[in-house]
Amino acid sequence: MPSVTVGTENGGPIEIYYEDHGSGRPIILIHGYPLDGNSWERQERDLLANGYRVITYDRRGFGRSSQPTFGYDYDTFAGDLEVLIKHLDLSDVVLVGFSMGTGEVIRYLATFGSERVRKAALFGTIPPFVLKTDDNPEGVDGKVFADIEAAIVTDRYAFFEGFFNNFYNVDVLGGTRISDRAWQASFNVAAGCSPFATYACVDTWLTDFRADLPKIDVPVLVVHGTEDRILPFESTAARLPALIADCTLVPVEGGPHNIGWTHPEEVNEALLTFLREAR
Repeated sequence: MPSVTVGTENGGPIEIYYEDHGSGRPIILIHGYPLDGNSWERQERDLLANGYRVITYDRRGFGRSSQPTFGYDYDTFAGDLEVLIKHLDLSDVVLVGFSMGTGEVIRYLATFGSERVRKAALFGTIPPFVLKTDDNPEGVDGKVFADIEAAIVTDRYAFFEGFFNNFYNVDVLGGTRISDRAWQASFNVAAGCSPFATYACVDTWLTDFRADLPKIDVPVLVVHGTEDRILPFESTAARLPALIADCTLVPVEGGPHNIGWTHPEEVNEALLTFLREAR
């Protein structure tokens, strides 16, 4: 099972599990909360068929990676990604993040630069800053996140049920774009993630990326569902073209948060078109 060591806890290694398939220009797919690298199956299949090398990995605390009780912040996540990129000695890479994974993409580029990176894509984006403050009135009220933390402490499995119902807009798309079995598969992955990480990552969502965005010097594609209930379109994706120098925004009409699963045709077409562009 391929993995790379990114640190230690009490003498034991903290390992990041990854998969590396295909050949051609490397694409790193960075998953959302509370899933793992396998959540990209509908994108990986098309990318491999179009001649790309596809690398997925499980964030610390999730999937088959180690489950330490520290390091659930974007500086650490970006550092883990840097270790993986250097371990595989990648260059000319495209970073693709979904949801929480979009934070890794932005913080990585702002911290480590674009020497090894050609382009970036953000699906269901968390930047620029989701928390409502005096200087960020477009954000979401802090009580929402406090209530999420309380729900996780009370019964994280019950929390996941409601979370995934809104993750996929099941009341609207259930039985058509998201099956009961696919919903259950997401729930099963979430149930197996670190209880500590489940809670700790909520505060991480509140990271302010506004100072990072002017440092981004590669083309960026943003694809976001217009009916996203987890990270509302107007509070997140709609703001990015004004904050990133070279940014293409593609709204997915009627799309929920996990558009990569529910709307793979639109998402994959946008991503492949972006990858083929000369810029």
